[in-house]
Amino acid sequence: MGTLLSTPVTDKINETGEGNNLRYGLASMQGWRSSMEDAHCAITRLPGHLREWSFFAVFDGHAGALVSEQCASELLNRIVDTEEFKNIDPELAPSIEEIRQGIREGFLSLDEEMRKLPQIVRGLDRSGSTAVCVLVTPKHLFFVNCGDSRAVLIRDGAVGFATTDHKPAHPSERKRIQNAGGSVIVDRVNGNLAVSRSLGDYSYKTVRNLGPTEQLVSPEPEITVIDRDLEKDQMVVLACDGVWDVMSNEHLCCVVSERMTCMDDLSRICNEVIDYCLYSGSSDNMSMVLVAFEPAPKVIPENQAKDKTLEQKVESIANEIVSNDSKGSMNELLSSIRSRLNGDFAPHAVFCKGALVQRILDAHAPPSPTNGAGNNSPDTSSR
Repeated sequence: MGTLLSTPVTDKINETGEGNNLRYGLASMQGWRSSMEDAHCAITRLPGHLREWSFFAVFDGHAGALVSEQCASELLNRIVDTEEFKNIDPELAPSIEEIRQGIREGFLSLDEEMRKLPQIVRGLDRSGSTAVCVLVTPKHLFFVNCGDSRAVLIRDGAVGFATTDHKPAHPSERKRIQNAGGSVIVDRVNGNLAVSRSLGDYSYKTVRNLGPTEQLVSPEPEITVIDRDLEKDQMVVLACDGVWDVMSNEHLCCVVSERMTCMDDLSRICNEVIDYCLYSGSSDNMSMVLVAFEPAPKVIPENQAKDKTLEQKVESIANEIVSNDSKGSMNELLSSIRSRLNGDFAPHAVFCKGALVQRILDAHAPPSPTNGAGNNSPDTSSR
């Protein structure tokens, strides 16, 4: 069970960049959790002979941040150091199977190497991490998933592909768990862990005479290769389950596509999406990477102007409500604002402006450890 704060930590880590004919933005927020266990990696140009390739990843840690942070700093190195990647000739079309094998070996190599970390050897750290990645090459998208973070490809305005979460209740995952002597209780490995694949989590990888991919929890990634469509591929979104807990693939596709017609700052779009998730009830850490290709939606001046009008109206209504000494939670305030707008804007729009409303609420409130959203801390559990 995860420990929740009385007030969410809404400060965000942001990053943006571009290269290889793509742009990216990311946002990461601690939220209600007592600590931040997410990590990420964004590399627009890989080193050396792979400079036309890009790599993005989100790592959702649990029971600590050691493994997720190690993954963020070391996983890509492990992959490109494999023989398969070293032998890639940029002048020739590399074998898709060789790339897949290199990615797989990179995961397994890192998982084995992290066992030797002093904190893990001494039993001081029992953390684990999911991993969701996309390797972008000139002709292909390699989607790589281990756990229940998720990647979505938005193609021609719709969900073109999404990774599958690795959950213990899935028949093939359940079979491996049972073959290793474990059980699935209330959709968790031995009643405890909510994911069936991860890096770290070594207490679930102790069965002798079984290989690393046959243990209760496997570090083996599921790799899907998609041929790029340079005219229709618009975006890739990578996010941890703190986002997917409250948004479907299709909903996120709609929200991100709409937000991109209002602003071209990708990290700000990520900020608004995770604010929406926070005020829609997500109690987990939240991280999101948005990768935009050339066909991605462009800013439409009319939509940009409408978004500015929305912010002005939200600010005015929020100030009016708070100035009248109305009491209530942050979510109640947002719902009140949304009802006052009479459906003039998209249903998600007001919650996307949660940071603006929180600033107004904080400005009117006396110093207190339980201002704003802290008045209605959600009651949920972690991994």
